[in-house]
Amino acid sequence: MKLVARDVVIHHRRQRYGDMLLAVDGATVDIEDGEFISIVGPSGCGKTTLLSALDGLIPITSGTLSLNGRTIVKPGPDRAMVFQQPSLLPWRTVMGNILYGLEIQGVKTADAKARAHRLVDLVGLRGFEESFPLELSGGMQQRVNLARALAVDPEVLLLDEPFAALDSQTRETMQGELLRVWNETRKTAIFITHDIVEAVYLADRVVVFSARPGRVKEIVTIDLGRPRDLRIKRDPRFLAIETRIWESIREEAARDTDALAATA
Repeated sequence: MKLVARDVVIHHRRQRYGDMLLAVDGATVDIEDGEFISIVGPSGCGKTTLLSALDGLIPITSGTLSLNGRTIVKPGPDRAMVFQQPSLLPWRTVMGNILYGLEIQGVKTADAKARAHRLVDLVGLRGFEESFPLELSGGMQQRVNLARALAVDPEVLLLDEPFAALDSQTRETMQGELLRVWNETRKTAIFITHDIVEAVYLADRVVVFSARPGRVKEIVTIDLGRPRDLRIKRDPRFLAIETRIWESIREEAARDTDALAATA
């Protein structure tokens, strides 16, 4: 297995109250090399918390997280995060933003530029190399964000709702573009989303989280074949999988609501 989470427990310290909040409680999942995993669940169930731990940004309380058999204890060049907001450097052009991580790694300028130009082509931004972020649409900025993550050649891509801020039409376009890029690179990918349709369309498997504290409720295999056209979203097999996951999350959301009502 490429990436392994075993009985992972994560607490958050709440500054206002001075206590520890249990966010993830015993999450276990195995991810194969080159696999695309989506994680869905009720709001606040710990999806992003687990992703941050996989990136080494926050510590886990107990359990184990490992990549290629090595325990994850801090961020590293073997992982790259794509956030919901592009967070591009506004004073750098498209090329400048893509080159940033390579410069930090000390890659030779000629090699870095050659890699950046290949990625500009891969994400469909040829002709915009010298544009600044404010001159780009939201979808184009996320293409730069993806190219910047791929530039450092990570083993795992961690994507935290990267299309959530986009309009529905651009979001669908970017879903298709992400799959096209993934098909070419075959990076191991973990994608957090609240959109069940998006999760099913992109993934090999969908991990469904319970209500907080987050546990792995079930893992659904998406047996729809690849490559996938956007029209597959209207296929009866797709709709059946979407409905199954929606019902699972609805049960968790209802349980969470009942629990809150009982403590009120």
